[in-house]
Amino acid sequence: MIFWNRRRAGGWPADTMRRMSLRLKIHLIVGVLVALCLVAVMALQVKSARDAIREEIEAANRVAAQLLQRTLWLQAARGTPAMIGYLQGVGRVRANDITLLDGKGELVYQSPPSPYKSGRDAPDWFVDFMAPPLEPQKMDFPDGTLVVRADPSRAALDAWDQFAVLGLAALGVLAVLNLVVFWVVGRTVEPFGQIVAALNRIEAGQLDVTLPRLPGTEAAAIGAAFNRMVVGVSERIEAERRAAQAEHELSDRRDLARWIDRHLEQERRLIARELHDELGQSVTGMRSLALSVAQRVAIADPEAARAAQVIADESSRLYDAMHGLIPRLAPLVLDVFGLADALRDLVERTRVSQPQASVELHIDLGDVQLGSEATLALYRAAQEGLTNALRHGQARQLSVSLHAESEGAELQVDDDGQGLAPDWREKARQDGGHYGLRWLAERVEALGGVLRIDNRSPRGVALRVWLPFTAAEPA
Repeated sequence: MIFWNRRRAGGWPADTMRRMSLRLKIHLIVGVLVALCLVAVMALQVKSARDAIREEIEAANRVAAQLLQRTLWLQAARGTPAMIGYLQGVGRVRANDITLLDGKGELVYQSPPSPYKSGRDAPDWFVDFMAPPLEPQKMDFPDGTLVVRADPSRAALDAWDQFAVLGLAALGVLAVLNLVVFWVVGRTVEPFGQIVAALNRIEAGQLDVTLPRLPGTEAAAIGAAFNRMVVGVSERIEAERRAAQAEHELSDRRDLARWIDRHLEQERRLIARELHDELGQSVTGMRSLALSVAQRVAIADPEAARAAQVIADESSRLYDAMHGLIPRLAPLVLDVFGLADALRDLVERTRVSQPQASVELHIDLGDVQLGSEATLALYRAAQEGLTNALRHGQARQLSVSLHAESEGAELQVDDDGQGLAPDWREKARQDGGHYGLRWLAERVEALGGVLRIDNRSPRGVALRVWLPFTAAEPA
C-alpha cells in the first residue's frame, strides 16, 4: 500500500519505475502484497487480543468487586484494623489494584504488585491502546472508602510479548518468501535476457539470430514467435532486395531498350534518306536512260526498244516499291508535319493499298504537343495495329482514334477481324512470334506507358496505347 501511495503522490517517479527491471518490479509487487497480508493478519490478532484483554479485565473487576462487597460490611463492623488485616490476607485479586482510604481520604492500605513478569512492562502507548477504559469502583463504609481499579498491565505485557514473537515470525516469513520469490522470478525472467540480447543483435544488423527453445510456456511461445519474426524479416528484406535489384535491372533494360530503339530509328531514317536521295535518284536516272534508249532505237531495233521499255517499267515499279518501303522504315512525314498528319498519311496509304477495307480516323489532341519518342511510339502502334488487322485478321472495318486525357494521350485501334486466340500470349512466349507487338510493348513500357491488346465482342481486336504526360508534355 505504501508503494502505490508513493507512486500516486509522486514519491516514486515514473522514470524510476521504467528503469526498474521486470524481476525487481515483480519482486516489489509480491513483497508489498505479502506485507499487506501479514499486516492484515496482525490487525486481526490485535483486535482479538484487545477483545480478550477487555473481557478478562472486565470479568476480573466484577469478580473482585462482588467478593469485596460481600465481606466489606462484616469486616467494617469490626473496625479499620480488621479490614486491613482482611485485605492483607486476601492479597492481590487478579488484575486489580485495591486501595483503602480512611475517613480523611488518606491511604492506609494498597494491594501488593503482581509478581507475574515482575520488573517488565509493555510500552505505555501499547497499554493505553489495548486496555479498556474502566472506571474505578468505590465502596464507602463508616470509617473510609475502598477503591478497586482494573490493572491491565500484565495482560498487555502478555499481548506485547506475543506480538513481538508474531512480528519476528512475520518478518522471517516475509524475508524467506521474498527470497523464494526473487529466486523464482529470476529463473522465470531469465529467458527474457536472451530475447533482449537477440533483439540487440538484430538492431546491430545481424539477421541470422535464432533463439533456442526457452523454458516456460510463455517464454517458449515468445521465442518461437521471435524466430518466426526473424525468418519473416529476413525473407522480406531479401524480397525487397530482389525487388530493388529487379527494378534496377528493369530500369536498365528500359534505358537500354530506349537507347537501342533510338539508334534503330536513326539507322532507319538514315537508310530511308539514302533510299530516297541516292537510290531513288539512281532508279529515276535508270528509268530516264531506258526511256531515252527505247525512243532512239524504236525504229532501228524494235527488240532493243522493248528491252529498254522493260527496264524503264521495272525501274518504275522499283521506285514505287522503294517509296512504299520508306514510310515503313522511317515516316519522314512524321518529322516534318507531326503525328496528326503522319497518321492521316498512314490511313490514306492504307486505304489506297487495301481498297476492300474501310479505315476511319479520329484525332483530338487539343493543345497537347507530344515528344518525339512518344510521337514515334504512337505512330508505330497505329502502324502495327493496322498491319496485323489487315494481314492476320482479314479485317474489313478499322478505326484509329487518338485523343488527349487528363494525365496523358491514348491511341486506340479497333478492327472487326478474326481476333486473337485465347492462349496467344502463352504461345508467343513459348514459340516466338508477334515480334512487332513485343517490340511495341517494350517501347511503350520504356516510356512509362501501358499497352493493352484484347479481343472485342463479338469479333475483332482492340489495341490501346496510353502514354503519360512525362512522355506527352503539354504545349
